[in-house]
Amino acid sequence: MTLQIILIIPLLASFLIALLLLPRWIKRAHHAGLEGKDMNKPYKIMVAEAGGVVVVAGFIIGVLSYIALKTFYFRQFTGTVELFVLISVILIVSFIGLIDDLLGWKIGLSKRVRLFLVLFAAIPLMVIDAGSSKITLPLLGTFNIGLLYSLIIIPLGVVGASTTFNFLAGYNGLEARQGILILGALAIVSYFTGSTWLAVALACMIAALLAFLIFNSYPARVFPGDTLTYALGALIATAAVLGNLERFAIFIFLPNILEILLKIRGRLHKESFAIPQKDGSLKAPYQKIYGLEHAAIFILSKIKSKIYEKDVVLAINFLQVLIIIIAFIIFREGIFLS
Repeated sequence: MTLQIILIIPLLASFLIALLLLPRWIKRAHHAGLEGKDMNKPYKIMVAEAGGVVVVAGFIIGVLSYIALKTFYFRQFTGTVELFVLISVILIVSFIGLIDDLLGWKIGLSKRVRLFLVLFAAIPLMVIDAGSSKITLPLLGTFNIGLLYSLIIIPLGVVGASTTFNFLAGYNGLEARQGILILGALAIVSYFTGSTWLAVALACMIAALLAFLIFNSYPARVFPGDTLTYALGALIATAAVLGNLERFAIFIFLPNILEILLKIRGRLHKESFAIPQKDGSLKAPYQKIYGLEHAAIFILSKIKSKIYEKDVVLAINFLQVLIIIIAFIIFREGIFLS
């Protein structure tokens, strides 16, 4: 058995579990009334919610199978503790996200309760003193912040990424595609900086997301729910800490940061959804821009007469790819030349 097999088995496990279980989840979710209205459609259509449960399950099984192969066949233990920490973080935030999904979009957990609960997801990273407490700032140089990294930076990162990843959402396939792009970039950097175990773990989530996209792409048959968006945000933050990729991760998270700023402009009350027309095209919901989705509609309206949901998603994906390319150029010395 070669090293390539170690990569194929976990990825296949993640992909197939998501692929095979999602149809059943969709059916059961409809039967249980766990569904939400597709807001960007001109007609009322109810879509199964919380599909992220299956994606996270596929991810967990994939990572565990990778750990098993490393442990029992190759007798390699590098990164094993970190992988279990990563799994713990994802399970905690996914559980919180599932509670939010079950309570419903309009009811859900309050912002304060949500932030408080997600803090617990940072504990596994804190107790193993994950990451490096050395921080390099322009003009100021490198300095060690010691325990402040574990007690402040890690919780802020996990809570911030987990609870804001779903700000850039609401369009068929958007969250999953953004997750694939961001995690793909982090996986590449992890591999080239020597954290192969982390790259494989991230690839497991990408594999599960690819299966999920089959059912989540336009027209969506299932929504990710907070179960998945919390997990994706937490995975990005956890990978940044475990791989010492904080600066790179923050840079490629820029679209979400811009989304947060635009949402704050609307005092966090403006929705990302557009106004669907009878022919399926979309119109801007406000005169001002309160999200990248609105910005995409505004810019695309200068190019074409009708804008559709797919156009908005592709425009945001294009921005994400552009930022990732710029990040590779800026940080190339630390990634490819180290």
